[in-house]
Amino acid sequence: MHIKDIDLNLLRVFDAVYRTRNVSRAAESLELTQPAVSQGLTRLRLLIKDPLFIRAPGGVQPSPKADRLAQAVRSALATIEQAFNESAVFDPGQSRKTFRLHMSDIGESRFLPLLMTGLRQSAPGVRVETSALPAQGIAEALDSGRIDFAVGFLPTVKDTERVQLMEDRYVVLLREGHPFAEALKLQSRGGQVLLDDLRQLEFVAVRTHSDTLRILQLLQLEDRLRLITQHFMVLPAIVRDTDLGVVMPRNIALGFAQEGGYAIIEPEFPLRDFTVSLHWSKRFASDSANQWLRDLMVRLFSSPQG
Repeated sequence: MHIKDIDLNLLRVFDAVYRTRNVSRAAESLELTQPAVSQGLTRLRLLIKDPLFIRAPGGVQPSPKADRLAQAVRSALATIEQAFNESAVFDPGQSRKTFRLHMSDIGESRFLPLLMTGLRQSAPGVRVETSALPAQGIAEALDSGRIDFAVGFLPTVKDTERVQLMEDRYVVLLREGHPFAEALKLQSRGGQVLLDDLRQLEFVAVRTHSDTLRILQLLQLEDRLRLITQHFMVLPAIVRDTDLGVVMPRNIALGFAQEGGYAIIEPEFPLRDFTVSLHWSKRFASDSANQWLRDLMVRLFSSPQG
C-alpha cells in the first residue's frame, strides 16, 4: 500500500469510529449516513489488509493494528486541521460564535454569571450553550467538536488538555439556627465537627453528584439520607426550610451563607478536597477561538483563594 492510495476522508472515518467505538455514533459526529461510514471502513480494510474493527457489545472494538494506527492518524488530522486554520484569527468583538460547554447545574451557578459579564464586555455577539454530559462521553464530545470545553471536577476524563481553575472542598450546609450548629457554638467549636457527630444529622443528596453520595457512603451515613434529588440548585430551599443537611462545595455554600439564613460546618471528610479544571481537546488546542475563551476563563476564575 502507498500513501497515494489513501483518501483523507477514510482517515476521518477511521478516527471517528476508533474514538466512538460505534459506527452509528461515528456517522453522526461526521454528519454522514451509517452506510457511508461502513463503506469507508470497507475500503480502508481492503487497503490496509486488516479488519481494523470487530463487532462487540454496544459497538465495535479495534484490532491491534488499529490501536497502533490510531495516535498517528489523530496527530496527522490535527496537524492538517491546524494548518488550514492558522490564518483564521478570532475577533471577539465581531464574532457571533457559539461556544458549547459541559457544566453541571451547580457549575452553571458558579461560573456562568461572571463568564457572561466578561463576554458582554469583550465579545457581545458570542453565545454560550451548556449541557451536562455523562462523564464517559466528555472526551469524545470534546474531540468531535460537539462541545468546546468541559468545566468541573472530572477525574475520570482522560486524554484532554486541562488547566486548574480552583481548589475547593466539601462542607455541610445547614439552616441558620439548626440545633446541631447551635450546639457547636455553645461548645466553642465553631464550624468544626467530629465525623462521629454527623450521625446526629439527616441529609439530602443529589443523584447526579456522585462524589457527595460517595462521602456519605464512606462515613456509613446512607441510612441518614432522607431525600435524594436530581438537581443541586433546589437544595438551599430544602435546607432552609428543614433540618436536613447537604454535603456541597464550599465555594457554593459560601455564596448562600453570605445571603443569610444558613450555617456551614466543615468536617474533615474523606475525599473532601477536589480540584475544578477546564478541559479541552488536543485537536483544537491551537484554534484561536478556543485559545481566546480558555484564556478568558482562566483570568476570570483562576485564583489562589479558589
